[in-house]
Amino acid sequence: MYATLGTHRFFAENGVPSNLLYWPDELQEPNVLTYLKEKKIDLVINIPKNLSKGELDNDYKIRRTAVDFGVPLLTNARLAKAFIQAFCTLEMKDLKIKSWNEYKAM
Repeated sequence: MYATLGTHRFFAENGVPSNLLYWPDELQEPNVLTYLKEKKIDLVINIPKNLSKGELDNDYKIRRTAVDFGVPLLTNARLAKAFIQAFCTLEMKDLKIKSWNEYKAM
């Protein structure tokens, strides 16, 4: 799992291992934009913790790059929480793939 500095620190404080990636504007490697472009990241969860210009600029660059390179992106805190809970509690046998028509019938 990869994380930028604030999330990386949070994970460390809670015993969750992660690899640090630098913000887009830090121009250091390993940089989150490089990892997105090289398809080293399979999913981005990007939820700003504050509305500072620097954070919003970096978040925009991360989101834009994820979209441009076809990396799935979650930007809603409630959706991200539900996804993480499902990921941590369900097994592969519990996950069912439905056709689009099955969803429309609900």
